[in-house]
Amino acid sequence: MNKIKPYLIVEVPSYLKGDLLEKVKAYLKNKFPEAEKIEVKVDSSLIYGFRAYFVGHTIKTIELNLNALMQKKQVKAVHQLVDVKEFGIVESMDLAIAKVTGLYDVAYGEVVTFIESGIKGMVIDLLEDYIGVIILGDYKKIKAGDKVIPTGKGLGVNVSEKLLGRHINPIGESLDGGTLDLGDSTWQPLEREAPNILQRKPVNRPLLTGIMAIDSMIPIGRGQRELIIGDRQTGKTSIVLDSIIAQKGQDVICVYVAIGQQAQKIARNINYLKETEALDYTIAVSATASDSASLQYLAPYTGMAIAEYFAQKGKDVLIIFDDLTKHAWAYRQISLLLKRPAGREAYPGDIFYLHSRLLERAVQLSDDLGGGSITALPIIETQAQDISAYIPTNVISITDGQIYLDLDLFNSGIKPAISVGLSVSRVGSSAQPKIVKSVSKSLRLVLSQYRELESFAQLGAKLDKESQIQLLRGRILTRLLKQDLGQIYDPKVQSVLILSAQNGWLDTVPLDLFEEFIPILIEHVKKTSWYAKLDINESMSDKLKDKIRVSVQGVVDGFVK
Repeated sequence: MNKIKPYLIVEVPSYLKGDLLEKVKAYLKNKFPEAEKIEVKVDSSLIYGFRAYFVGHTIKTIELNLNALMQKKQVKAVHQLVDVKEFGIVESMDLAIAKVTGLYDVAYGEVVTFIESGIKGMVIDLLEDYIGVIILGDYKKIKAGDKVIPTGKGLGVNVSEKLLGRHINPIGESLDGGTLDLGDSTWQPLEREAPNILQRKPVNRPLLTGIMAIDSMIPIGRGQRELIIGDRQTGKTSIVLDSIIAQKGQDVICVYVAIGQQAQKIARNINYLKETEALDYTIAVSATASDSASLQYLAPYTGMAIAEYFAQKGKDVLIIFDDLTKHAWAYRQISLLLKRPAGREAYPGDIFYLHSRLLERAVQLSDDLGGGSITALPIIETQAQDISAYIPTNVISITDGQIYLDLDLFNSGIKPAISVGLSVSRVGSSAQPKIVKSVSKSLRLVLSQYRELESFAQLGAKLDKESQIQLLRGRILTRLLKQDLGQIYDPKVQSVLILSAQNGWLDTVPLDLFEEFIPILIEHVKKTSWYAKLDINESMSDKLKDKIRVSVQGVVDGFVK
């Protein structure tokens, strides 16, 4: 004979509290008068309703609809143990999209289970006659006539500190060959409302990329959304990989999301992060070009959910989306299979909302919420340098600025091929280190004037002495701003190099020897007594500039001789 005293276990969503929770308890006490107690547990994965488990001589499971309870209508059990009372039927399959009829009590974004195969799916379309479900697994195992049951849960991913250094797919499965043991993990929903204005605070702390052209002219702050945009093969991924490497020792968690890329390229990028020891503080999420459109669609939301876990703990997070153009392609494919009306460039009408609800979750949280931040660097690929196309203009309007990579500059050997005229950071200057800001205020103007002067000089026109000096300084700065992959400069080195170039202390160094000269100069500078005293949060004094001039000119004279 079972000696267990009958009791109830009630699982409720996090928002169910107060009077509504008491109403639920009262209902259950009336339905199960033999229960001696009611134990309430919060299940954050529930997106509606609640579940009650009655434990006694028998164990029953019921799932109830809150709206029906509040309206005092008859409450129907969705299922009782394995005896399914309500289920849907797969009417048809189009690639990784299933059309299901017979399920009417489901929500957008809810996870459903295909009984025969055990594969999960997510509701992405709610119509009068059927629902559209994207498949989160091998869609070839699902066929017309299969039964589908709802779970009442939204899609999410389990996250813990043990995820650092790992490579997973958008549904949280390991892709690096190792066992994924997360220990005491937290379930994070893939979709979540962006923090409101009261939960945010201004962006006022720098996120250094180690790339001089960015940190000096297009600075990025922690909590900012800065778009990386340019044609194919212009160095977009190189910039974000170097940005990840530059976070070593900066107490920043990085999330690298690869969408629609070739598996070989993703493996090469992750291996590069591993070789540079950047993978230790990085989590890689990927959906390759050979994966279904469903997984490519979910990948950036999984990455953002992981980033939010660390930001909620007060950490600073850098998240990379490589790239959102392919993400838009995947969503367009899903939408067309669902027979949604096609708009401009065949994209559905909600394509703007697709990216805005993702990128608006990048935030600098208020001190009351721990002060964590999520800095987003989305990548967009343009066609024939057309930044006025549909997806580029959409994402430009969502972000806080863009770094535009010019194909002509790239082909001429200037890497990173950043176009000064088309690149902008709308909030980063307020977070820029003072030492860099004090020496780079006029840098953008100097380079713009140099480009115009160079075009004029190519026509064969004679230039006065002042213009010749300006042309030389522009060429030196252009050469100075060239950085190879993995070549990272800290703010102190950047400020010394920019100051030296703008004041003419490097004028006598031959341009073709700069690659050899710069490492010698940096090595010497780091050994000086004044270098250790440099404070990146303080502007350079005239006395300090004199010390730098003496040191730099000594190295230049020795090198030229």
